[in-house]
Amino acid sequence: MKLSYITKILAAAICLISINSTKVTAQETYDKISFSIGWQANAPINTDFTDQFNGWGMNFEVNYAINNRWSLGGFFNFNTNHNYIDRQTIKLSDTESLTTDQLRSMFQLPFGLTTSYKLWNSKIFQPYVGAKAGAAYAKATTYYGTGGLYDKQWGFYVSPEIGAKVYPFKNKRFGFHVAGFYSFSTNKLQTLTNEINGLNNAGFRLGVLF
Repeated sequence: MKLSYITKILAAAICLISINSTKVTAQETYDKISFSIGWQANAPINTDFTDQFNGWGMNFEVNYAINNRWSLGGFFNFNTNHNYIDRQTIKLSDTESLTTDQLRSMFQLPFGLTTSYKLWNSKIFQPYVGAKAGAAYAKATTYYGTGGLYDKQWGFYVSPEIGAKVYPFKNKRFGFHVAGFYSFSTNKLQTLTNEINGLNNAGFRLGVLF
């Protein structure tokens, strides 16, 4: 009887330790995960389709801290750039031409994996360098008169960035995020006489962390 009683006590103790260990592990995992939501603005580079700086964009990320310096996660973001072209005559072929004004619109939606390395491992101010890579969906549209033309394609996306994470409140997960980035994707698009062979962008992000 005594042996049976001791066995029950040991079994109960093991269960309590296991439950407590599970809670600690879950808490530690939660502490290593962070989320980022922010406004994104960009300017297309090396294209005459849309070359205007626009702030119609958002960025979303989830990151897991592998150690004190490195993190790995996933992302998706989007941007829309517009460019108005005054009325002009466009030569479509040897026998065709079109006289109209245009509103050009470029929509980009990349998504994939993101990684970053902290340059300074501080609890309050954390500058870092990072990179994103994955797939990119892009749609180029030219509106003119009462109609328009569009082309949409997929491509490969890569984007290095440098930024900082700021946690101004002691022992709080909430903070702020700022970053500058360059991106390139391999999308090839065409509308009217405009041919786009790859998309280059430069921009910045402002967001919150939690």
